[in-house]
Amino acid sequence: MAKVLVVDDAAFMRMMIKDILTKNGYEVVGEAADGQQAVEQYKELKPDLVTMDITMPEMDGITALKKIREIDPEAKVIMCSAMGQQAMVIDAIQAGAKDFIVKPFQADRVLEAIKKVLG
Repeated sequence: MAKVLVVDDAAFMRMMIKDILTKNGYEVVGEAADGQQAVEQYKELKPDLVTMDITMPEMDGITALKKIREIDPEAKVIMCSAMGQQAMVIDAIQAGAKDFIVKPFQADRVLEAIKKVLG
């Protein structure tokens, strides 16, 4: 069972992803509301996968992604974002994101991305 860290500044978004994951056999080992918390929790929890929002206070998702990849170059991070942030998607992929899901989340797309990334 894969361990997942869910990162989003909106609690209800974290809850939605957590719900999709737990119903499909994934274990949500941690949640973070900003990039700084995400980096700290990554070090502590060493999850198999991270779902990371791009736009967050304190530290945005792309900066957090880069910091996590400094800690663990093999880190598997799927970026999450609202519609219309194409430039950020490109930045995220260049920074090492493995995939990208768009809000509002569709359970099948979330699961497809996770299965693809975890291989």
